Amino acid sequence: MERDVLAARVSEVAQLSGDFRLGSGLKADTYFDKYRFESDPELLAAVAAHMEKLIPADTDMLAGLELGGVPVATALSLASGIPVVFVGKKANEYGTAKLAEGPSIEGKHLLIVEDVVTTGGQIVLSTQDLLNRARSSARPRV
Repeated sequence: MERDVLAARVSEVAQLSGDFRLGSGLKADTYFDKYRFESDPELLAAVAAHMEKLIPADTDMLAGLELGGVPVATALSLASGIPVVFVGKKANEYGTAKLAEGPSIEGKHLLIVEDVVTTGGQIVLSTQDLLNRARSSARPRV
């Protein structure tokens, strides 16, 4: 799917009009519902196909951020063949107590994948959490 056609389709599916309260508490008359394109197999595959071209050559592993980055990172993993881990907002307090679930990230170059970025705050927090975990363990190259 051509990029401009894909952008129009994602907008058509995910951009909603109405009265919305945003996470910041502000009100808006337009809302982008990312889950609407992420749940559409054709659109998600097309987004991943376009994103695959942007993956740096030295990427060892994809890191999908909870929650919306997980389907995008999974689709990108399927398109590229690069393994993926799933990064929570905090490490689980049970089981393996990992922040990044899946294969070991030790010594790996990670590409952090998020679906929609407004302020970038969660990406910064998750990156810092991954780096802090790395410093306290086996030092993955994030």
